[in-house]
Amino acid sequence: MNATVPTADALRGALAGLLDGLPPKQATAAVDRLIANYRGRTPTDAPVLRDRSDVVAYAAYRMPATFEAVRAALDALADAAPDFTPASHVDVGGGTGAATWAVDATWEGPRETTVLDWADPALALGRELAQASGSPVLKAAAWRKAVIGGGLALPTADLATVSYVLGELTGEARRAVVAEAARTAQTVVVVEPGTPEGYLRIREARDQLLAAGLHVAAPCPHDGTCPITVGEDWCHFSARVSRSSLHRKVKGGSLAYEDEKFSYVAATRFAPEPAANRVTRRPQIRKGLVLLDLCTRDEGLRRDTVTKRHGPLYKAARDADWGDAWPPADAG
Repeated sequence: MNATVPTADALRGALAGLLDGLPPKQATAAVDRLIANYRGRTPTDAPVLRDRSDVVAYAAYRMPATFEAVRAALDALADAAPDFTPASHVDVGGGTGAATWAVDATWEGPRETTVLDWADPALALGRELAQASGSPVLKAAAWRKAVIGGGLALPTADLATVSYVLGELTGEARRAVVAEAARTAQTVVVVEPGTPEGYLRIREARDQLLAAGLHVAAPCPHDGTCPITVGEDWCHFSARVSRSSLHRKVKGGSLAYEDEKFSYVAATRFAPEPAANRVTRRPQIRKGLVLLDLCTRDEGLRRDTVTKRHGPLYKAARDADWGDAWPPADAG
C-alpha cells in the first residue's frame, strides 16, 4: 500500500483549504437534497451535482466517506491480487475524484488516470483538489466530461472504478455502464451505499462481471451464486471515517468520526487469490469466545465459534474486524 500520499489527512486538508468560507446554511440545504439522491432512490438521466454549491456541499459531506469506502474495497482487492499494480485507471462517474484519491493511496508508482463525470462543476473542483494534493499522479490526472449511461465509451485501462454512481442511473443505463467497464478494463471495482438497494445493484453488477468472463477477487470467496436470500439480508461492510470540523459543521454532527456502510465487488480478468472466508458481520466478542459470521468458499454462509482452545486463532478472532479475510495469513 502507498503509505506516503495521498492520505485521509491530506484529503481533509485539501478540502479545508478549498472550502474555507463555505456558507453553512447554503451547504446544509444542498446536503439535505443530496442525501436522498445518494441513498439510491432517485434514478435519473441527469447529473445529481448541478452547480458549484452542490459540488462544494458534496465534497464536504461525502468525499471523505467515499474515499474510505473505496479504499477499503481496494485494500481487499490488493490482498487478493498482490502482484497487481494498475498503470492506468479510469474513474467512471468520479465526480470530485474520491475514488481516484483512494487508488493513489493504495498503489505506488506512476499511473495514467482519467476521471469521467457529466457535471462540469464536479470536475472543476476535483481538479482543484488534485492540484492541492501533493501527489504527482493526481496532479497529472485528466478530468473529462462524459455522459454516464448508455453510449458511454471508456478508454482501455488496468483498473476501472465505478463508485456511488449506479444509484443515480436508470436500470438500462446502469447495466450499460457496468458492461462497458467490463469490456475495457482488466479489473473493475464497483462500490455502492451499504443499503439493501445498494447491495442489489452490486449483486446485479457482480452477475454482469462474471458473465463477461471476470473473476471475483473480493469480497466474495468464490464466483458462485451469492448465498444471501434477497429480502432477508444484504451484504455490506463498514469503514471508519474521521470528521474534520468542516465536515461536522456541514453534517450537523458532533462526533469526531462516523461509520460509512458500503457494498462492493472487485473482479479481475486474471485469476485472483480471494479470501478463503470473509467476515460478513461485526464479530461478537464474548467471555472466552468469539462468534464469526462468514461467507465461505464452499459452504455458503456459516457461523464459527472460536474459543481459547484454538490458541493463536482465538487472539486473531478477537482482533478480527467486519470485512476481514478469515483466517488471517499470520494466524499461525
